[in-house]
Amino acid sequence: MPEKSYLIDEIRDMLLDCGLFNSLHATEVLSAAGYFSISQFEPDAVICMEGDPGTFMCIIHFGAVSIRKTNSSGHPLEIAKLRKGRAFGEMAVLDGERRSASCVAISDCILLVLSKESLDKMLVEAPKSAAKVIRAIAVAMSKRLRMVDGQLVEQQL
Repeated sequence: MPEKSYLIDEIRDMLLDCGLFNSLHATEVLSAAGYFSISQFEPDAVICMEGDPGTFMCIIHFGAVSIRKTNSSGHPLEIAKLRKGRAFGEMAVLDGERRSASCVAISDCILLVLSKESLDKMLVEAPKSAAKVIRAIAVAMSKRLRMVDGQLVEQQL
């Protein structure tokens, strides 16, 4: 079990480092860490595809990820590049809908992964920590939506 404990400590440190969960107490982050896993991707690896079932979300610990949507002509367009500390896939893991975009590794990447199954398990086993994790994710999505709203308004002027 010491190896699993070491891994949970490493994931806890990564979660604290990303900034997404700054509103959680250290014990809550440690509790949540047990529900995350670590995945590595090489450049050009497809992490998830637009339209796929949304079964997990990721937080970038190292590297960069291209977010791509297919336009009306069927061509993928990059809509964002995400770097360390940014999350993606959170909409699908919260609402269970299909992926709204594809995510492709731009460089070597280390990602923290929270599956929908693990989130559901955390809700049962550690509901207070799970609620705070979900709230932190919702706040991050809200900030991103407000930023996009502002960009859309500026484009209209």
